[in-house]
Amino acid sequence: MAEKLVIEIYRNKNSEELTKLIADPGSRLETGSGAALTAAVAAAYLCRAAAVSAGEKPGERADYILRNAEILRGYMVHLIDEDVKSRGPLNRALKEGGEREIEAARQPAVSISGEIVNMMGKCLELGRELKELCPPAALHYVRESAETAMAAARTAVHYILDMSAKCSDETYRFVIHRENEITLGRYQPIYAEIVSQ
Repeated sequence: MAEKLVIEIYRNKNSEELTKLIADPGSRLETGSGAALTAAVAAAYLCRAAAVSAGEKPGERADYILRNAEILRGYMVHLIDEDVKSRGPLNRALKEGGEREIEAARQPAVSISGEIVNMMGKCLELGRELKELCPPAALHYVRESAETAMAAARTAVHYILDMSAKCSDETYRFVIHRENEITLGRYQPIYAEIVSQ
């Protein structure tokens, strides 16, 4: 008799279920899924601020930011499941593969975390522009978006660095560390500009 294949869709779960799964060491959810959930919240705050801005001061830029923030929010929700898929080859290699297969599977296993880091840069850029357009009463949402975006990016970077530290290739470890250090360094002034009063 063939084994029954069960495919679980995590993005459709409620916050109670998702956070329990993230807390469970036996769960298929990992740091990337949690970072994606956090990133979706960052984009949601930005959507809210953009919606208020577009409602009070209609204009092309506020509408543009609203559309893109909503796309970003939906994409981050989608990445909750994509993170689980990205680690499939690594999980198989850890169970049945040799060191070579495990090494080859480590880089794809952090691909979603890398995407979250990159997309949170886009979220911050949109937030910086929206801060100039946003009514004072909704500015706190822009700042909250920036705080949450940086948290998601930093969380994803911690996972990327942990995974790269397990690789035997010293050059790869150095490049990944430096690349992420530069990326977060590039985000810091944008973040600081947004959260400044």
